[in-house]
Amino acid sequence: MTELLNGSGAGADYFDGETPKLRRVEIHLNTGERALEIRTPDLPMKRWAFADIRTVPDQADKTWLALAHHDDPVARLYVLGPQIIAELRANCPDLRQKPPVKGRGRLFGWAAAAVASVALIVFVLVPVMANQLAEILPPEGEQALGDTTFEQIRSAFSETGFDPIAVCDELDGRRSLEIMQARLTVGVDLPYPIKVDVLDYDLVNAFALPGGRVVFFRGLIDEAEHPDEVAAVFAHEIGHVVNRDPARIALRTAGSIGVLGLLLGDFAGGTVVLFLTERLIQASYTQEAEALADAFAHETLAAAGIPPSSLGSMFRRLLEEYGDSEGIVAHFASHPALGDRIANAEAADALLTGAFRPSLNDHDWRALQNICG
Repeated sequence: MTELLNGSGAGADYFDGETPKLRRVEIHLNTGERALEIRTPDLPMKRWAFADIRTVPDQADKTWLALAHHDDPVARLYVLGPQIIAELRANCPDLRQKPPVKGRGRLFGWAAAAVASVALIVFVLVPVMANQLAEILPPEGEQALGDTTFEQIRSAFSETGFDPIAVCDELDGRRSLEIMQARLTVGVDLPYPIKVDVLDYDLVNAFALPGGRVVFFRGLIDEAEHPDEVAAVFAHEIGHVVNRDPARIALRTAGSIGVLGLLLGDFAGGTVVLFLTERLIQASYTQEAEALADAFAHETLAAAGIPPSSLGSMFRRLLEEYGDSEGIVAHFASHPALGDRIANAEAADALLTGAFRPSLNDHDWRALQNICG
């Protein structure tokens, strides 16, 4: 049976979404078919099943009730009157529920395709382009990037935030570094001259920057028990310079963060998300780069008459003091496990065919230890 709802004191208007016309309509409650019938003289009757009727959210005027059919995104039915509204609420139990999502499988398919596209760009295209660009990047551009990054690092480690941390410049200590550098670069085909600096900071770390810059922190020299350990780390960083790893990593970082920035935007916490994501992306790449730099260091040290196991001896002390990569924040996940690096360095002593010669004599070693004054 059907019951006319909009009688005296109640009203119902219908907008079909196809013509710019609001029509006064009669609405009938068809309890037999569990549907609401919308009747008007100039349009075919519309029948909305109770289960398909939804309220339009965020209505400012509570005396009216705006209704929609979940299969029709534009049609609207506006009803006025407390009794008619009560009847509709009683017969339409799903008024406040969100309509079911159509084409969910297609939506998930598009989402998966989008994720796959981003992964392809970040993990395949960006590294390939970074490798190619690193080969053709002018040395002057790399050196300028390295110089700028070096100054940013000095400022970042400043305790006051105003005065960059000092560059150690005792002349005898710098001369010792030059002696060590000359010993390690004999016969090495360098893409550009190496410039080495020591920063007066107690972090146990060293790294290479684009353009041939090699940077030691004072803490690494303080941690070393003999000059060959410093030479071993120096040889490792020269390996990065020869392979132009800093330029590759800088280009890949810029490309990855650029792609992720377009997706994530500059929202609160967005920088942290980008940083953490980039670290995950970067880890597998830099592990390979670190392994290649270690192999270069082993061969270079052996050719210079310095035991490659010197690289492992420092790592062993760090391993005993801090634990593996989980405990050494400076290495993150980007470096291979220290245990593996120690074993590889000790095994590389077999490459040493000539006579052992210390990388520095006692006088020059003391000068290097006091390079920061």
